[in-house]
Amino acid sequence: MQGMGGDDCPFEFNFDAATFKVGDTVSYRVVGNSMFDGMPFAGELLEVHDDHVVIAGDAGDPSVRYRGTRESRPQVQADEI
Repeated sequence: MQGMGGDDCPFEFNFDAATFKVGDTVSYRVVGNSMFDGMPFAGELLEVHDDHVVIAGDAGDPSVRYRGTRESRPQVQADEI
């Protein structure tokens, strides 16, 4: 992440929900669990719908998918994890 050792963040995020497309990397948050509150995660968009997105939860396991809100930083409910 920027400011940590001089290296830039290895991810390029799309924060514009209006332009989300499959394959974009987004920063998402898990809500509903105090252990994860405020902690950012990175994921790739697998599906983009009018009212939600589907995010890859584990790059090594394609069956792990999270439904998130469609906003600049999608929110995923903790019970999805």
